[in-house]
Amino acid sequence: MIKILDSKIKSFNVVLDKLLSKRKNKVQLNSVSVTKIITDVKKNGDKAVLKYEKKFNKNSIIIPNPKKITKVIKSLDPKVKKAIDLAYNRIYKFHSLQKFKDISYTDKLQNKLEYKYVPIESVAIYVPGSTASYPSSVLMNAIPALVAGVKRLVMINPGQKGKQNPAVLYAARKCKIKEIYSIGGPSAIAAGAYGTKKIKKVDKIVGPGNSYVAAAKKEVFGDVGIEGMTAGPSEVTIVCDKFSNPEWIASDLIGQAEHDNLAQCILISKDKLTIKKVNEEINKQLKDLPRSTIAKSSLINNGILIHMSSDQKIIDTVNKIAPEHLELNIKNYKNMVRKIKNSGSICLGKYAVMAMTDYNVGSNHVLPTNSSARYSSGVSVNEFYKRISYINLSKKGIETLGPSVITLANYEGLVGHARSVEKRIRRK
Repeated sequence: MIKILDSKIKSFNVVLDKLLSKRKNKVQLNSVSVTKIITDVKKNGDKAVLKYEKKFNKNSIIIPNPKKITKVIKSLDPKVKKAIDLAYNRIYKFHSLQKFKDISYTDKLQNKLEYKYVPIESVAIYVPGSTASYPSSVLMNAIPALVAGVKRLVMINPGQKGKQNPAVLYAARKCKIKEIYSIGGPSAIAAGAYGTKKIKKVDKIVGPGNSYVAAAKKEVFGDVGIEGMTAGPSEVTIVCDKFSNPEWIASDLIGQAEHDNLAQCILISKDKLTIKKVNEEINKQLKDLPRSTIAKSSLINNGILIHMSSDQKIIDTVNKIAPEHLELNIKNYKNMVRKIKNSGSICLGKYAVMAMTDYNVGSNHVLPTNSSARYSSGVSVNEFYKRISYINLSKKGIETLGPSVITLANYEGLVGHARSVEKRIRRK
């Protein structure tokens, strides 16, 4: 069912590159239709948003009634509330440790330089809905923003037929979110970026979504901020050995595959027998999975089982894939992890399962996908700050440093720059 590769074949790297590129292209194919939707929302506002809601979500309510939200929250199972509370506390604790300290530096000329962290004024968090609901995504996006001090926090969450998930609404209330819109997809991203009569635009939009949402966020970037990464369909790469439990590994792969048809699950091992057993387990476990159709599609189209002959080859391949999630389910992970440079998050050892990090461990699950882990990181408190430099020069400072600046400015042909400095240091 899943593609099996062996690194011993001569064309291994070419074949792997083709498989990875094929999936990346699928993720990026949706940009044309997305652009049309965004243009429509910019031009027609709420009318366009409502049109797409009716079409895709069978929904005609943009702003849910606050009293109805309270009623829906009351219907939530107390056990789920308790689980959300536990996750909230752990995520808040870990992210509160990420706060930055402002920098203040005064040199011997009494020039003062400062670097201050200022929270972004308004942020919309996109929380996937429709086919599945993720209260965990509310916590992962909203808590870092709360810690950073964002004043206006908005939740965009598609419902089905006007109904939103009670756990998502409870998590939003837990995070003090008062502004909620029952919309989704590219039209929701456009509404947040450009505003409508009913929806006030924001400064930044964060949060995971399907390929259409990821494409929409890329399209509006520049007019509004987004994460410094691609938060698209999910990915996991698992490295295992002969000591790994095939049943556990198979369930880890399936757990990621059930997210989305475009999710990508990759297994790498030096042990052929383990790969064979995992493959058998996957077929067995898929039979009683509620989202088996999605998981099966993901595994058939994007899943890869790779046999590799050495640790160095495994390290090189992982760094090439640059997965969103990496599980090192091997005995000697300490030797390997030091050389892994490209991954959104890394689970170490047999008990550190990726599914735990999606909920209440405390780290963030909004992570770079589509190989963007090569140059970016997951969502953190830093995502919700702007950094501003403050410069206060003394008279002695500009008189001492100014001549050097004048030399460089004239060398670059920027005479206006040079003169603006000269006027301040010219003796009368």
